[in-house]
Amino acid sequence: MGSFAQVFVVAVVLAAVIVLYLLPSLVASNRRHERAGTILLLNVFFGWTFAAWVILLVWAFSSRPLRSP
Repeated sequence: MGSFAQVFVVAVVLAAVIVLYLLPSLVASNRRHERAGTILLLNVFFGWTFAAWVILLVWAFSSRPLRSP
């Protein structure tokens, strides 16, 4: 495998890991969660622990999304 291919694979894997890491924040934002900002901050600082990540993901799905005006 050439150098470009290796860099490309690493970039794709890194992007996938970042999206997975931020999944609770993305879910909260997409659902217009009333505490999406809080979920984002907690996800960034404590999401590296599996327990916090799971709790944040459940929290992101738990409440009803805000309705658009």
